[in-house]
Amino acid sequence: METSPAGPPHRLNPAGGCPHADNARLRALGAVAPVELPGGIEGMAVLGHDALREFLQHPEVAKDVRHFKALHEGRIEPGWPLLTFATVRGMTTADGDDHRRLRSLVSRAFTPRRVEGLRPRVEELTDTLLDGLAAAGDGAVDLRRHFALPLPMGVICELLGVEERFRDPLHRLSNLVVATGIEPEAVLAANRELLAVLGEMAARKAERPGDDLTSALIAARDEGGDRLGQEELIGTLMLLIVAGHETTLNLITNAVRALCGHRDQLDLVRAGGASWTDVVEETLRWDSPVSYFPFRYPVRDLTVDGTTIPAGTPVLAGYSAAGRDKKAHGPDADRFDVRRPARADAVRSLSLGHGTHYCLGAPLARLEATVALERLFTRFPDLELAVPETDLPAHAGFVGNSVRELPVRLGPRA
Repeated sequence: METSPAGPPHRLNPAGGCPHADNARLRALGAVAPVELPGGIEGMAVLGHDALREFLQHPEVAKDVRHFKALHEGRIEPGWPLLTFATVRGMTTADGDDHRRLRSLVSRAFTPRRVEGLRPRVEELTDTLLDGLAAAGDGAVDLRRHFALPLPMGVICELLGVEERFRDPLHRLSNLVVATGIEPEAVLAANRELLAVLGEMAARKAERPGDDLTSALIAARDEGGDRLGQEELIGTLMLLIVAGHETTLNLITNAVRALCGHRDQLDLVRAGGASWTDVVEETLRWDSPVSYFPFRYPVRDLTVDGTTIPAGTPVLAGYSAAGRDKKAHGPDADRFDVRRPARADAVRSLSLGHGTHYCLGAPLARLEATVALERLFTRFPDLELAVPETDLPAHAGFVGNSVRELPVRLGPRA
């Protein structure tokens, strides 16, 4: 039986915070729930694993902003913190032939075979960063800032041929672009600055092309025809840089937190009872690096798990909620268990997407996280949090899911 969502919408906290308590309350109301986005905009979130899997691959669900009803009715103000997610020109806001065209321009750089070829460089960069941690002494060190961030940022920037001087500004601006609790003026300023940095980066690469993905994208733009427009070039660079490091940064951070809080699970891995790949997969399920990802829009009124989602509604993919759905993962879904048996359909987690918009960088994120965790805990087997878990400052915003800092004590080296 079809139903409409009952009760007032849940107001997502723009400042962010740990999502799991809110997720549990929302899932108790159903697999699909109404939410209030910043600015009082009505939206929906799909929270149940099976419902989300169905929604992500539904043929009548679009990514193109032309389906965003509130935007075209003039109800979205300039500086709305989620506007970039909706309007950036790239594969995340394209459907059909446009999506296939844009994805094909970068997909060859992220095939499992190409990614595996990056393993030696990922290992080398990981060891260099660990040497830097060891040199820091016995005090507390922010593992997020000094390890979990520079590893994926370094890898994606090398793939794209990004000069060193652009990297810190790109990370700082990425943080602002994905934040949901900043003021409109700050949103507009961050977007202007990010576009300027990306434009300068692309212009310098056009003058001096190299053997990198940015040069290949510029060549596709300059060949003419309909392969790639200038806005799509900048949008694609933005997507690759933001998604190419923020997701893996959160994944590594969350995995370290999980293992520090579950030493029995860490001992299992060390004893050979589970693999580092198992740790990564369970972290993706249990503490997804992305909590609520914007946006998809039904092109007509759509019923998902018995709830009607009106056409043109901005819908969030509730990855962190789906990961702890007891209907999908069993009554112990809230427990971190690296030996959790696989689901019958082999879809353990939706955290990296599903369907045609499945995360292009998923193989790279998994490789980076697996190498990082194995080498980190091999080098520093007694690593522990330097503060109680409850004192870790939560991520700013409800899109990403992690903490802003991860102070640890490394302990003696192995």
